[in-house]
Amino acid sequence: MAFEVISTEKIDRFSSVSNAVWAKTKEFLGELGIAKAGIWLLPDKWDSTRQTGIIRVSHRHVNELKASLALIKNIDNANVVVRSIGVSGILNKTERFMIN
Repeated sequence: MAFEVISTEKIDRFSSVSNAVWAKTKEFLGELGIAKAGIWLLPDKWDSTRQTGIIRVSHRHVNELKASLALIKNIDNANVVVRSIGVSGILNKTERFMIN
């Protein structure tokens, strides 16, 4: 799933985004839910200029991941909105969502 971070300030560090995503998904789904969903953030797919990235997730748990991302309100003291911009079963097709 491709996602976008819309923020009042630029978020450069992938680690900040990653920590926020892991914290909210753990809070919302729990550790067992994260394991079942197979959630994995791909650090090499983070584009700091567009503030977009890709998260691997099982096709059965896409909606749960979208809900967790919607709960993220703050990253590095900047107000943010995290939204899904596209879902595909193939990594190359998912990367196309990040270009538009």
